[in-house]
Amino acid sequence: MSENPPNQDKQSAALEQARSAMQTHRAHLLYLPNVVGLGVGFRQQACKWTESVALIVMVKQKLPLEALSAEERIPPELDGVPVDVQETGIFYSPG
Repeated sequence: MSENPPNQDKQSAALEQARSAMQTHRAHLLYLPNVVGLGVGFRQQACKWTESVALIVMVKQKLPLEALSAEERIPPELDGVPVDVQETGIFYSPG
C-alpha cells in the first residue's frame, strides 16, 4: 500500500478548504457588481503562477481599492484561504 507524498496531502487539504470557502461565500461574491466567476486554483503573483492554492475571484476589470465601496471590496482571505482576484473580462456564450 502506497501513501501520498506529504506535499500532495497538504495540497489536497488546501484544495478542499478552498472549495469549502467558495461554497460558503459564493452567493455574496457573485452578488458583487464586478465579479463574473469563481474558481479554485493556484494563485498568481507578479504574472507568475505560484504553488499556493487560492479561491479565484474573476472580475471584469481590476479596480483600485479607492474606486470601490467597502461593501464591494473582496477580502484578501476567506476562511483562512487566500483570495486571488484575476481580471478576466466578461464571459460570453456563443449562440
